Amino acid sequence: MTAAATDPEAGTAAPNKGALSRLIQDVNDRGLSYAKMSERAVDSESGIRLSKPYLQRLVGNPPANAPSPSQMRALASALGVSLRRVKAAAAEQWLEYEATELAGYNDEVRIIVGHLAGMPEAELRRWRAMIEADERARREND
Repeated sequence: MTAAATDPEAGTAAPNKGALSRLIQDVNDRGLSYAKMSERAVDSESGIRLSKPYLQRLVGNPPANAPSPSQMRALASALGVSLRRVKAAAAEQWLEYEATELAGYNDEVRIIVGHLAGMPEAELRRWRAMIEADERARREND
């Protein structure tokens, strides 16, 4: 008999983390605490603030519904990523929709993404680390 057949909790385990949950966890893993994220998690349009427990819940036990547009803007601020990236991650996590187009980007961005798309995983990680290091350096100088 398998563990799943004898475990009363079998089938109730949390599913794999969704894209937005992973994005938040990745930022946390790179050294930005949930408390610091919460300080930065403010939507300048609506004034919505996200609490540390809410951010932790998005990773550990995500709600049934995706964050609102105001919450997504606050998340983008908290994580130091584009709103487009947060929206794409939320769409993938809650709607099972993965954006595959590059609408809204200029030709330079499309060329760069096309070049990256053909790289092996190790090279992609190296380029991502370089881009994220540049973003951090820019934020620190602002």
